Amino acid sequence: MIMKSFYVCRFAAALKDLPVWVFNVVNVDSADTLPIIFERGLFGIYHDWCESFSTYPRTYDLLHADHLFSNLKNRCKLVPVIAEVDRILRPGGHMVVRDELSVIDEVENLLKSLNWEVTSKTSKNTEGVLSAKKGYWRPDS
Repeated sequence: MIMKSFYVCRFAAALKDLPVWVFNVVNVDSADTLPIIFERGLFGIYHDWCESFSTYPRTYDLLHADHLFSNLKNRCKLVPVIAEVDRILRPGGHMVVRDELSVIDEVENLLKSLNWEVTSKTSKNTEGVLSAKKGYWRPDS
């Protein structure tokens, strides 16, 4: 799932020949690229990430968020958004986040609190990329 589909869904277009299903989410407060997504034969939907996403739990294998969280911080808290990410991503699934360094650090701390494994973190100037894997943990009984 591409959590903030813009720039005419280049990420999804790059995957079109692979045996994968890519779902593009156009944020309600961003440019309307959904018609272009549909013209390319791709799947998409409008959504506000400050609200719950209507899907079954553990549906997605990979989430990609490009500057999504810094945009959301102006409108809502990140804790419920990260909780929603944790709900919709299957155990063993991955998330790739590209955002401002301060936001990357906050997302990293939230994911670690949910027992995710941060597999990679890089930065350049004021921007960073974080890759994380959702674990299979269960609370102690």
